[in-house]
Amino acid sequence: MKRRTALPLAVAALTLFAACGGDDDDEGSSATTAPTAEIAPVTAGEAFPADRCAANQAAGKITYLSGFDFAAAASILEVVVADAKGYYEQMCLDVELVAGTSTENLALVAANDAQFSSSGSFSEMTEFSLGNEADLVAVTVAGRTTIDTLIVLDDSVNEVADLAGKKIGVKFALPRSIKAMLAGAGLEEGTDFETVLLDGFDPKVHAEVPGIAGFPGWKSNEPNQLRAAGYEFDLFDPADHDIPGSFGIIYSNQSFLDSHPTAAADFVRATLKGLADAVADPAAAAQIAVDKINSSGNPFYLSPEGETARWAVEAELIGGAADTDAPLGVPLADLLTAEVTTYAAIGLFGGTAPEITPYLADLAAGVYDNGVLIWPATSG
Repeated sequence: MKRRTALPLAVAALTLFAACGGDDDDEGSSATTAPTAEIAPVTAGEAFPADRCAANQAAGKITYLSGFDFAAAASILEVVVADAKGYYEQMCLDVELVAGTSTENLALVAANDAQFSSSGSFSEMTEFSLGNEADLVAVTVAGRTTIDTLIVLDDSVNEVADLAGKKIGVKFALPRSIKAMLAGAGLEEGTDFETVLLDGFDPKVHAEVPGIAGFPGWKSNEPNQLRAAGYEFDLFDPADHDIPGSFGIIYSNQSFLDSHPTAAADFVRATLKGLADAVADPAAAAQIAVDKINSSGNPFYLSPEGETARWAVEAELIGGAADTDAPLGVPLADLLTAEVTTYAAIGLFGGTAPEITPYLADLAAGVYDNGVLIWPATSG
């Protein structure tokens, strides 16, 4: 599907239910999380159990590594918001946020040098885990679609098949979803089109590179910058071509989950409360990210306008896919299976789709009751 755009687009702030404690008045209510051993579960609207607090404190410092500074992006912003609002403290967790890079973080979490981090997609995390015999496990999945899009500046390209014989710019390599979309149109890299390595991360610079038909970007980032600068372009969205995907993955390692099950569950609980806040009030959440970025020196020169625009897009994508049966952040096995199956067909995972169960935790579903986050009473 082709989309021509030249003007800035206003993305309406999305109002969604805020994650809060459920009503636990009915006998036999399921508004509790399953107990671990003899440790008390969390019950909506009641005090946080003392023995659970002690178990969480026993986990010690929990390190979360961000994927790209403290950008207002899924799998980063919800942690930043949860930390800023004291949600981890309410769970008796000592969480330290450290800015990292997504590719380096995978090995650090696998070695348990950090306990949680963010990944661009479920396939990215799973591919690393398979290739390195790691025990990485996704605990939350914010985005249930692809985040990549192909930005096309060549007026002669009206559909994907028109990219035959063209050159496409890439930062490192073609994103999985873009490669799958091109393959669906019968286009294979190196045979039907060429890729050209681009320097840096500025889409305005990339848009001036001669000889390329376009380049990939994130739906929530590069298109916003190009619109603001007055560029005209088309977006070829893999989701419009039935290419499944995910974005905004928070993952841990199985060793940590096994050693500290309540701490892991309550990290997820607090993080998903942060996600609900961020989706319900995107502008306020983006400001929290901007404040965190500035306090950390802003090494990537992220702008307040850019981060606000980024999260407005991602909040809409995330919130629009959530409902009572599939609450915010809960991994959906059928969608993730479709993702790895599609990408195996273009050569990932050695050409054979992996069984996803070892790479997926069920913690997120366990902190909800009928689509409402189970949250204890707040003291004071």
